[in-house]
Amino acid sequence: MDIFSKIAAGEIPSYKCAESEQFYAFLDINPLVKGHTLVIPRREVDYIFDMEDEEIAGFQVFAKKVAVAIKRAFPCIKVGEAVLGLEVPHAHIHLIPMQSEKDMLFSNPKLKLSEEEFREIADKIYTEFKKL
Repeated sequence: MDIFSKIAAGEIPSYKCAESEQFYAFLDINPLVKGHTLVIPRREVDYIFDMEDEEIAGFQVFAKKVAVAIKRAFPCIKVGEAVLGLEVPHAHIHLIPMQSEKDMLFSNPKLKLSEEEFREIADKIYTEFKKL
C-alpha cells in the first residue's frame, strides 16, 4: 500500500474533507492556501490517465463536488485544479482556492498551519460537502 492508500484506509491520520466508496479527499499538509485539498481514488493507480474511462469520469465528478464545497467554505474567485506530482505514485488532483492565478504556483512558499487550523479547515469543507 502506498501512503495515499494508507491515508484513505485510515491507517495514517489525515484531515478528511470528503469521501465516497471510490474516492477520498483530504487537506494537503503543505498547502499553498487555506483549503488546498487532495483528491484521490481509493484504488491504487499511479497515473491518472491509466484509469478506466468510467473511473476517471467519476473521479472528476467527485472532485467537482469537493471543489464546490471548498468554494462555499472559502469564498474565492475559482477553485483551480492541477494534476501533477511525482513524489507519491498514486493519482491525485490538487484543488486550490484561487483569488489569482498566482495561488496555483507550486513554487510559492507553503503555509504553516497548526493542527487546530487544519481541523477547522477540513471540518468546514466536509460540512459543505455533506450538504451537496
